[in-house]
Amino acid sequence: MKHFRANSSDGGALTESRLTLRLLGPLRLERNGEALDLPPSKKARALLGYLATTGREHRRQQLTNLFWDVADDPRGGLRWCLSKLRGLIDEPGRARVVADRETVRLDLSDVEVDLHRVRAAKAGLETLDRESVRALAELFMGDFLEGLEMPDFEEFQAWLTATRGDCRQLRIRVLNEAVRRLRDEPERALPFARDLVLLEPAEAPRWLQLLELLERTGRRREAEQQIEVGRRALAERGIDDSALVEAKRAMLSDPKPRLQSPRAKELRQEIRFCNSFDGTRIAYATVGEGLPIVKAANWLTHLEFDWESPVWRHVFTELSRDHLLVRYDDRGNGLSDWDVEDISFDAFLKDLERVVDAAKLERFALLGISKGASISAAYAALHPERVSHLLLVGGFATGRMVEASERRRENELAMRTLMRASWGADNPAFRQLFTSTFIPNTTPEHMKWMNDLQRMTASPDNALRLRAAAGDIDVRPLLPKIKAPTLVMHSRGDAAVEYERGLALAAGIPDARFVTLESNNHLLTEDEPAWPKFLEEVRRFLGD
Repeated sequence: MKHFRANSSDGGALTESRLTLRLLGPLRLERNGEALDLPPSKKARALLGYLATTGREHRRQQLTNLFWDVADDPRGGLRWCLSKLRGLIDEPGRARVVADRETVRLDLSDVEVDLHRVRAAKAGLETLDRESVRALAELFMGDFLEGLEMPDFEEFQAWLTATRGDCRQLRIRVLNEAVRRLRDEPERALPFARDLVLLEPAEAPRWLQLLELLERTGRRREAEQQIEVGRRALAERGIDDSALVEAKRAMLSDPKPRLQSPRAKELRQEIRFCNSFDGTRIAYATVGEGLPIVKAANWLTHLEFDWESPVWRHVFTELSRDHLLVRYDDRGNGLSDWDVEDISFDAFLKDLERVVDAAKLERFALLGISKGASISAAYAALHPERVSHLLLVGGFATGRMVEASERRRENELAMRTLMRASWGADNPAFRQLFTSTFIPNTTPEHMKWMNDLQRMTASPDNALRLRAAAGDIDVRPLLPKIKAPTLVMHSRGDAAVEYERGLALAAGIPDARFVTLESNNHLLTEDEPAWPKFLEEVRRFLGD
């Protein structure tokens, strides 16, 4: 829906503005697609979610009982929160917080609210066209009002729990309908089938449906992994897993996938495997034609999942436009072997060497992003005859634990503790922390894919081991030996790998050129100004 706001730059002319409120996941308010800063007060945010969800008038006394203890000056607290909400959603000539001495309500008649949209479509869900159903399914970005639990306020918490249950059932219904409508387009149905097994892990038919779609899109390796994940989920709940055992038996008896995905065929991504120095099976993918670019593995990848992800697909599409792009999954994650003894810098470097040899590449450009920059720099120093260009993005020469200050060491150990407790689990606070570290300026779509990345790429133990190995990296002694032309790029506001660490990496490489990307994101998104700058620099560098 649309409304208008004053624009002081032209003397009060009215310009079109649009507000969107998202309740199905972490609370998010957007104006014309741009996220607005929400009040830091959890009570103010919970109050906004409660009033928006109920959509009716409430007595002030009821609201103070929900959110405040008597000792907290509840009426004063309510007034303060309402003032914050007015500053957030009211606009000149348009008051959406409607309050008098006794009652409070929100007028959101001109605001698009995701939950209201789904509820309005619920009765006629079966009559909607497939694209409308798909759009509804994509509105669900997680649990209702993720991160707004307030266990000390029992009445609100009871309401939140009940509403989450209702939204969860509504989500299951919409996802079911989306998968049913998209069965003849398995690539598009697959993300919704993945969501369903996470929502109902005790339902064997959900796992079988997922396996079918994985098979039809050529994801045989992932299908094998999901069979084992599903069997464990059923066994933990004492449920018969014979259907999944039979599915595995059928898969082993028919080694050929039934269908390649339309997108995979169009862009011709081909996945192969090679054995590393210790027998670990490493998965690598090739796509495109032309002079080769090898992308070293960064922390947590999945060749198939990343291929469809809005976090990565624009990168892979552009790099493979005029080049043969080769990328691979690190040991311990993605499609490579998970059950491995050696997760170390030396093993990462040897895996890159084996992939390059398996792909039969003599000379190539080498791309390292994040942790991959350290691996790429080491390879270029040790194999100067193979690397024509070295491109390092968001990288570092030393891991977070090398010569770390006490504060940095404490922060890293705290992150590892959180990972140990919450990796891959339904913990919205951790998922939000994980995502916002890498892409703070994100969209709900990016957020969802980054959240799902945890479950798809690695076990909690392997994620920790991979992060710990990256934390101990130190390639400074090798940097002066690099002979290849080198371009180093780094986002100025990068929170995952600080800007200064990128500067230090470039300073250690002879004649390296450094380019600042004006972004806060560790992983550049397609719609930000830094992305075309990145492409321009890459094309100019590789064209030299």
